[in-house]
Amino acid sequence: MKKKSRRAFLRNTSLSVLSVAAVPGVLKAEQAEEQHKEQGQEGSCEPSTVDYYGQGPFYTPNAPFIQNGQLAGPGEAGQRLIISGRVLNLDCTLALPNTEIDVWHADSNGAYDNTGYRLRGRVNANSQGFYLFETVMPGFYLNGASYRPAHIHFRITPPGFAPLITQLYFQGDPYIASDAAASISSGAYDATHRIIPLNTNANNELEGSWDIVLDGNGVPIGASELHLEKGMIYSAFPNPFREELEIEYGVFQRSKVAIAVYDLQGQQLAVLDEQSMEAGKYSVVWQPPLELPKGHYFISIQINDLQVHYIKVLRG
Repeated sequence: MKKKSRRAFLRNTSLSVLSVAAVPGVLKAEQAEEQHKEQGQEGSCEPSTVDYYGQGPFYTPNAPFIQNGQLAGPGEAGQRLIISGRVLNLDCTLALPNTEIDVWHADSNGAYDNTGYRLRGRVNANSQGFYLFETVMPGFYLNGASYRPAHIHFRITPPGFAPLITQLYFQGDPYIASDAAASISSGAYDATHRIIPLNTNANNELEGSWDIVLDGNGVPIGASELHLEKGMIYSAFPNPFREELEIEYGVFQRSKVAIAVYDLQGQQLAVLDEQSMEAGKYSVVWQPPLELPKGHYFISIQINDLQVHYIKVLRG
């Protein structure tokens, strides 16, 4: 292991947008590949399927757009849950930008708001196909004589294409095996790749990743494992962060390197440590402006102006 060769400290004094660009770091196909491995799908690109129960009776059209990634307000009861991923075309070679994702689900007690828009909202995948929203874990409710597993409804509409209407489920749910929709494991209503694992992050929130694969026109996602030969971000801590964030990264060959910070909308907020570097381990400390809102951000590493890796962080 090489000795850490330098340490840079940088303070940003404003949120001036240095460029209006998509979060390029999320172009990496390894994110999709890692998810496939977690779900036993290594080497596959499975089209997202419709759910057997379809849209269901609880859909309300024209839900408002989600603000700052928050589908559930801070006072909403229940275990916090973050769902993120990317929208990809049918062979996972293109990201589908600006796809509208309409989501709704029951509250932690299993009840839907059928008069307003609580736990209902829309988010647009950014210009490289990435989406994220924070909510609470849906509760169980009776469907006839049995309980439905926890689930989130999705109505996904790429620009110029028909919507896909489906539901997302979670590994370990005790009611999946007995559910008429979630238990289907083959054919047009196969739910296998819509049952995702959840992990607990450092902020005691559940996190899950689901890449949506469907018809649409997109933009190239780039090579899948550039970070293994060019450079990568090892860690960003503390995470969640508040006053400063230390980013450790590696450069694997002499290159022009930049560490960049992006928000959920894909706006570049800061560029850290932009210069030519020899191969080695480095670190930089970002002290964000005090007015930076709480929420999710992305730290990416650019090697010779090519985005090769990223990490998701939370300002608490």
